[in-house]
Amino acid sequence: MKILILGGTGRIGSASALDLARDDKIDSVGLVGRRESDLEKVDEWIGSEKINRHVLDLADKKATSRLMEEYDVGIIALPDRRSSYNALESAIESGLNVVDILEEYHRRPDPYEIEGLNVPEGLSLEEYGESLHERAEENGVTILDGMGFAPGLGNITLGEGIRKLDTAYKATARVGGIPTKESAMRHPLGYIITWSFAHVLREYMIKVKAIREGEIVEVDPLSDRERFRFDAFGKDEALECALTPGMPSFLYTRPNLREFSEKTIRWPGHWDGIDLFNDCGLLSLEPVKFDELSVTPRDFFVSVLEPKLRPLPEDRDVCVMWNSVLGERSGEDARIDYYMWAESDEDMGISAMARVTGFSAAIGARLLGRGEIDGQGIVAPEDGIKGETYRKFMAELGKRGIEVFEAENR
Repeated sequence: MKILILGGTGRIGSASALDLARDDKIDSVGLVGRRESDLEKVDEWIGSEKINRHVLDLADKKATSRLMEEYDVGIIALPDRRSSYNALESAIESGLNVVDILEEYHRRPDPYEIEGLNVPEGLSLEEYGESLHERAEENGVTILDGMGFAPGLGNITLGEGIRKLDTAYKATARVGGIPTKESAMRHPLGYIITWSFAHVLREYMIKVKAIREGEIVEVDPLSDRERFRFDAFGKDEALECALTPGMPSFLYTRPNLREFSEKTIRWPGHWDGIDLFNDCGLLSLEPVKFDELSVTPRDFFVSVLEPKLRPLPEDRDVCVMWNSVLGERSGEDARIDYYMWAESDEDMGISAMARVTGFSAAIGARLLGRGEIDGQGIVAPEDGIKGETYRKFMAELGKRGIEVFEAENR
């Protein structure tokens, strides 16, 4: 099997490449990047003859499609929506089955902060998303959409919990990448960057769709906050979570739910800090005048804060998950919870976020390449990974030291 990784020089894409290159059943791994020097660094770090480097500007859709035709499966690990959708267009054109990590649900794009996404003239965002699905179906292409941590692992665990109940009425995902407690004390907001910080802020600021009383409604970002104690895997930590738009496919794939929310986990105090910056106008995208310059507050904010949030050599991160499904089974109230506490790999220098997201995408790509993902067109993880495929997926995560604990209560 030959697998192509677009965005193969980033933290997540390079982790996927490392995982795939170690697999005897993978023949070659293509890395796509804009600079040869970046590709060389990743190639040297992985140290495998299976790596093939491709310098390519993904804005050149024809060249991207030609390259895709040389591979069996693709992983899209790009940092913004414009590049993600461009890559998806090329995959559909070339007939390449792909896993996409970034976008939560291409079939129903949200209309906020579209990050340069180019919508064909005459189409609404929703019509464009539906056209991608239909064109992929026509070309026999399967897109495992949003397959990383959240979206991704969060989707498939909640999907499994819902299937185990006779009736599910409430599903809540609580997921997040946070520094270890020691690392959090060294950085503002108790946070370190594990993926695109500009995209993180986008998730904090856009309106969120959720299911309330059986209806899809739009609510304010970072609302419905919750404080809880994480007490699995021998941990006992106070954490907070707030509503974000990380898994919107559930609005459409599980419409029978009475309640659905996806929340992002952070250390206590993080959300208060974000509130303060937002109240001061520093997260606005509306340009303001400064002397003779026009400055976008959020761009300036990111340029100042991002260097302070970059991990120091001694910093480590953790991916945390606590997902809950409530409903009924055999006529009784039932609840299923999923817990994860995954840490970084110090020996390989891979962050927890890169491990959980990159390895999940790599496992998903293998399943896709073997024809074990149901459906064509844009397929959400909760629909594509189920039954025996779910068991295989979780077993593969376990082999990589990423354990998910399932607990059922009645």
